[in-house]
Amino acid sequence: MKPLRILWSCFLAITIFMVGMQPAQAFCGFYVAKADTNLYNQASQVIISRDGERTVLTMANDYQGEVKDFALVVPVPVILKEEQVHVGNPKILSRLDSFSAPRLVEYFDSNPCEIRAFDEDIMFKTAPQAASMESGLRQERSLGVTIEEQFTVGEYDILILSAKESDGLETWLTHNGYKIPPGAKEILQPYIRQNMKFFVAKVNLTEYDQQGFKKLRPISIAYESPKYMLPIRLGMVNAKQEQDLIVYLLSPQGQTELTNYRTVKVPSDRDIPEFVKAEFKNFYTSMFQKSYERENKQVAFLEYAWDMGSCDPCSAEPLNREELKQAGVFWLNSSSRNLRSPRNNVFITRLHVRYTGDKFPEDLKFQATGNRQLFQGRYVIRHPYTGEMNCSAANEYKRSVRDRQEREVQTLASLTGWNINDIRNKVEFVESQPIPWWRTLWNQ
Repeated sequence: MKPLRILWSCFLAITIFMVGMQPAQAFCGFYVAKADTNLYNQASQVIISRDGERTVLTMANDYQGEVKDFALVVPVPVILKEEQVHVGNPKILSRLDSFSAPRLVEYFDSNPCEIRAFDEDIMFKTAPQAASMESGLRQERSLGVTIEEQFTVGEYDILILSAKESDGLETWLTHNGYKIPPGAKEILQPYIRQNMKFFVAKVNLTEYDQQGFKKLRPISIAYESPKYMLPIRLGMVNAKQEQDLIVYLLSPQGQTELTNYRTVKVPSDRDIPEFVKAEFKNFYTSMFQKSYERENKQVAFLEYAWDMGSCDPCSAEPLNREELKQAGVFWLNSSSRNLRSPRNNVFITRLHVRYTGDKFPEDLKFQATGNRQLFQGRYVIRHPYTGEMNCSAANEYKRSVRDRQEREVQTLASLTGWNINDIRNKVEFVESQPIPWWRTLWNQ
């Protein structure tokens, strides 16, 4: 059999083998930009919908290249049947991404010469074939590899494998057209010791061509297991750079937390200069990298935690019932239309993990919690009032805006590591001008 190329990237595409409610302050504001996965070159995305020990895991394949060369291998806790595998709609990941992405909002100052009562706190604060079936079975037994299940779903041919040792699994995969990069055997061994199985998928070219697909669709698997985890170590074997992973965790309870790594909220609710509106991509990527380095590259970042029934401000509308079902939410009560009722509740936690093998030596392990505290990565632009101001309060207002702009400059420098003088040069500072003395005399 002709050897095939291999691409190892981060989990999800776990394209690792290539065949040859607490009260919260209102966030109100005008949404103007978001930090979605388009900011990252190869950001893998995963949806995990879980209630009790029931899990639906959706994997997005961001593979670029010839589909005949694509395959993925994912460690799974149980043997999966055909009915437990589903090919989904890639738009659902885009919807979740848009809904939960960190966002930029803007406010516009009122005329300081108009008396208005407002509360500032509210504003904010397919299977490789052997030479023959019989010889193939003999080889599998001798290597300690068993094909537990074999089927086709959509454009994918699926194998569920079990193995007794990583040497045997490595040899079996190699003999069947899979080339294993150095270091894979050692990483496979812990999964075998845990009696985990291996979900192997490749593209069924006939089905793919008949359907006219232009891009690989995500794969969802449904299973029951006490293990609440996401394997990421296989994706690190020959990764040449840091990997970005966005995990959308859907639960009927509240926030989902990591148990074996620390989670840190991204810096949020910071006022930043007006020019960042045109440079939000550069701002967020710089800020995230700065935060990542500050935390010694060993934490997961919480970018969003919210009840799916609402958003404030909305960078995208909450997912409707059909979309939630596509995302794997299985606990919705079809007899009720109230999304926020106890049986229909969906809480989303968005975690952003940037990882390398030395900083993240273990797979991600999660736990559901009842914490319903709301959080979002949110950044604020406050535009000064630019209309005519004919009152004694105008000059004081301009001085306060000038002070505010300097604080925004310092905040931006601290968040991103950008040169503070370069930032100042981009800011249009408000100039305060003295008010003619006669205006105060006659209250003009």
